[in-house]
Amino acid sequence: MADKWATYPFEFKGGLISNLSPLQHGVIAPGSARVLRNFEPSIEGGYRRILGYEKYSSTKVPMYGSPKVHGSGQSGTTLIIGNIFSAPSVGDTLTVAGVTGTYTIATLGVSYDSTYKRVTLTLTTSLASSPADQAAVTFTSGSGTITGLAAWYDKAIAVRNNEVYYSTGTSWTKLNVPAYGTVLVNGGSQTGSSLIVDGLTGVPQAGDTFTIAGVEKIYTVLANATVTSGGATLSINPSLASSPADNAAITFLTSNRSGGTKHRFEKYLIGTTDKIVNVDGVNAPFIWDGTNYTVLNNAPADVIGAKHVVFFKNQLVFAKGSSITYTAPYTDNDFTAAAGAGVISVGSTITGLVVFRDQLIIFSERRINKLVGNTQSDFVLQPITENIGCVDVDTIQEVGGDIIFLAPDGLRLLSATDRIGDTGLAVVSKPIQKELTNFIQTNTSFCSIVIKQKSQYRIFGYNAGTSVDASIAILGTQLSGEQTSAVAWAELQGFKAYVADGFYTGRAEVLLFAADDGYVYKMESGNSLDGTDIVAVFSTPFVPVQDPRLRKSFYKMFLYTDPVGSVEADVNLKYDFDDVGLIQPETISLSNVTQSAAFYGTSTAKYGTSVYGSKIKTSYETQVIGSGFTVSVQVVSSSTNPPFALDAMTLEYALHDRR
Repeated sequence: MADKWATYPFEFKGGLISNLSPLQHGVIAPGSARVLRNFEPSIEGGYRRILGYEKYSSTKVPMYGSPKVHGSGQSGTTLIIGNIFSAPSVGDTLTVAGVTGTYTIATLGVSYDSTYKRVTLTLTTSLASSPADQAAVTFTSGSGTITGLAAWYDKAIAVRNNEVYYSTGTSWTKLNVPAYGTVLVNGGSQTGSSLIVDGLTGVPQAGDTFTIAGVEKIYTVLANATVTSGGATLSINPSLASSPADNAAITFLTSNRSGGTKHRFEKYLIGTTDKIVNVDGVNAPFIWDGTNYTVLNNAPADVIGAKHVVFFKNQLVFAKGSSITYTAPYTDNDFTAAAGAGVISVGSTITGLVVFRDQLIIFSERRINKLVGNTQSDFVLQPITENIGCVDVDTIQEVGGDIIFLAPDGLRLLSATDRIGDTGLAVVSKPIQKELTNFIQTNTSFCSIVIKQKSQYRIFGYNAGTSVDASIAILGTQLSGEQTSAVAWAELQGFKAYVADGFYTGRAEVLLFAADDGYVYKMESGNSLDGTDIVAVFSTPFVPVQDPRLRKSFYKMFLYTDPVGSVEADVNLKYDFDDVGLIQPETISLSNVTQSAAFYGTSTAKYGTSVYGSKIKTSYETQVIGSGFTVSVQVVSSSTNPPFALDAMTLEYALHDRR
């Protein structure tokens, strides 16, 4: 019997599984994985090494908005800056337009006034010269997590330190700039801490900042204005540095978004205009159509400070506390009941909203409701469950026609059933419960994204103290088959995300994420992690190969892949659960770089030397050594090569006598 060779095939499928004992795992699911990191279960079969990410823009989202020197004549190591909506930190560096040098904030050198949006800095070195009033201040280093992110057509919208910016992939342009009309000083010889203006088409709000033509310093509105026939008297700080001329131009600099928590966006089409709306849990929502920035300052109290927003049945729905407030149909700013707007209380704090087919799903921490109907006249709130809720809104996504979300007991899939009006709520993360529990315990915040073209869900955990290299995320691919709820899991490493968002145009999919280094990154782009090798690891379970109490000797391995470029990987066989004291075989290196074949677009391709159209090696035959009762095969790839898929493998072996 020992001389007779046999072949054991592995079909790689099933994804990461950790809720089985080692022997059970090898018997029940030999083609699954006990380690699957930076490989993704593919809808085309097998496990494919992931694509990487790269910077969406080579410039950081500005740290502290567009601060300016507050008053001329400053010198020495003290610098007063206005139009700044969060406090800089000790050690931050900055430059001042027109002044030579880069300056560092000294220890105990920050005195920030959140009411006046002004900071007095102590620098480690004296200013080389006195800066001009309103000279631009540029921070060259600093801190600030990106707390909001949206991908929208060709733009990325990012929120950092209470400032909102957009970019098309180059520089960042400030978005939260008020548009209150052509505002002018109404009457000369004004002094003190009030200013009469006219030409208003909007209502200036407390915290907004502006400048006055011909007058030094930057001014902050102290109270929401009362506008009558386009005119208002603004309460301001500081007092006017000098009397402005009649009809002197007022330039508003920044709309106050101070105090916002995590920012969330909803994209929608109303009429023929595409728009995006933002809520931040503190301030009035704002709407942007790509040109016009509008703050819903006149919205009701249940909308000011809303944490969640969706577009449902042609109207915006906001959630704050235990109430949802919806606009009148086909509007995004009409909250009058006579027009069809309304408020509904759900009885518990809302943790998320999502539109599911023709229903609005309303999540709380311990219950889930749905809103059915079309308008105020027939909206009905119905319970889905009173025992299950969502613990984090930013984990809610629609994937493959179902809703996935993080519940207290794991990731659940909310899906329709064969019974009319019924809803399934299966826990789909049981195979990775150990990884998910650790993932939840080691992170303080979560976000998620869906890759529609792959039917794939990715959930990211964020912890400020975790490095990028050590950051772990979880990936799930929804697979077709008899079980429509089947999800195959894997882990991602090297992705640190506090916010993430995607946009699908029908032709292309843009996937963005960001955290605390100031950059926005584009996912599914390139073959590296922003220039760093992608380290991908796959390990099969320990497979008994027929009888777990018969020793086997292994002689040959065939590994079948689906590459699109160069493949370089190391393979190891681990015997008998890799117990302590066992001597394991040496590493086997595999590569498909043969002849002078080249891949178009790579740095190794040389015209006149490389051979285009050469066949790429897809299968690897290699001798192996060793014997054991169980065997696990581990594949490790660390490179910036294009992705490749591991499809299947066979091991040739011989059985020995029972011991």
